[in-house]
Amino acid sequence: MKNILLLLLTLVIVQCKVGPDYEQPEMDVPVDWQVVDQSFTIDSTAVPREWWTYFNDPVLDSLIRLSLVNNRSALIAAERVERARNVLGIQKAELLPKFNYFGQATRGNFANGQVLGNEITVLSTGASMSWELDFWGKYRRLNESARAQMMSDIFAQRALQISLIYEVSATYFQLLEYRKRLEIAKSTTQLRDSTLDLITDRFEGGIIPEIDVNQAQIQYAISASSIPLYKRLSQQTEQVLSVLVGVPPQEIPSGLPLKDQNFEQEVHIAIPSEMLRYRPDVLQAEQDLISANAIIGVRVAELFPSISLTGTLAAAGDPTTFGSGAAWNLGAGLAGPLFYWQQNLRRVDVAENDTKIALLNYEQTVLDAIREVEKSLVDIQTLREEVVARQLHVDAAQAAQDLSYMRYDQGVTSYLEYLETQRQLFEAQNFLATTQAQLLSAYLDLYRAAGGGWIDEDEKNEAANQEE
Repeated sequence: MKNILLLLLTLVIVQCKVGPDYEQPEMDVPVDWQVVDQSFTIDSTAVPREWWTYFNDPVLDSLIRLSLVNNRSALIAAERVERARNVLGIQKAELLPKFNYFGQATRGNFANGQVLGNEITVLSTGASMSWELDFWGKYRRLNESARAQMMSDIFAQRALQISLIYEVSATYFQLLEYRKRLEIAKSTTQLRDSTLDLITDRFEGGIIPEIDVNQAQIQYAISASSIPLYKRLSQQTEQVLSVLVGVPPQEIPSGLPLKDQNFEQEVHIAIPSEMLRYRPDVLQAEQDLISANAIIGVRVAELFPSISLTGTLAAAGDPTTFGSGAAWNLGAGLAGPLFYWQQNLRRVDVAENDTKIALLNYEQTVLDAIREVEKSLVDIQTLREEVVARQLHVDAAQAAQDLSYMRYDQGVTSYLEYLETQRQLFEAQNFLATTQAQLLSAYLDLYRAAGGGWIDEDEKNEAANQEE
């Protein structure tokens, strides 16, 4: 007994972990961003923040908060995190000994292969223990892998939440664009309707030719056909937005109209190396790499024998003598692969292949993250300039239409000139609405590319403590 206990203590002390330990990959990350506008603030560090509040739109804020609670995909991601925690708990228990109990009661005249002269009652009960020592670190590597998988699911949940916030915001701004275009179509149609009545009266009075009436009808029909188009697109977008926030399709209220949104936001972005610390997909890819690396150790450990301890404590007898004597045993076992036609070696090779794939996936995720930020910075810089130009276009087109109508009303120019200025204004207003929505989406792209912000109150408090 003493020798067995001494052997057990020695095995526990000298147990090791086979397989490679994880080392974070080194990548050539740019020191700074290529596109740096004077209005952009580049920080050496960045604290995650609730970026959607920068738009100062209470409806958008309420939609995002509702989606984080109700969206079914977000709830599924949260459930996967809980599942991963439970899997980790199961895996941790593999390191501990397992205990079982048993009991039996029999009555008869047959026992131990012999027929007895009389009937007897036999009671037996006891407990057993089995413990596979983690001598080669197989279960510790499995724990390492399970912990990494749990963290991967946590980062996957965060990535989904950030994507959900982006989708809700982008869909909301798309809705505002369609509503703005609907407003433009209605006002333009109303103007063209009154113009058509005036042209018709002049034609009937013999002042102008019929071709002017036809041209006025064409322009009226163009803007009038846009009304049902943007009504349809607005309602379809409301349906998509409703499902994103986890409610049946319904009418979505408007907060700030498109023209009153914040198009000149103050942009803060961390340097590339710091930004990567906030990207949940990068962190998730690294955890997948950690998990795959740990599995190499598991496969290597399977090449070696497993060492286990067993023990039993039992009592048996008839009802009058039951428990008067106890039986016990304690033993150690050794079992390992002998000849598997190199299957276990190939499993090690497969684990190494999986780790290389995970490493390449991590590197690609890092490159994509940097590219997405660079693209967003370019989009914001150029779309800001484009919005200014589009606004000048609208102002000039509005002035041209007013002047052209005066010239036409005084008989200085033809009706075709007035119709052309109407068309140009209608087109310019729609172009402006589209570009404004694109700029808002570019801000969304940047916030998402930079890793999003804190989602709940705990993260908010943690960010505040970091600032202190």
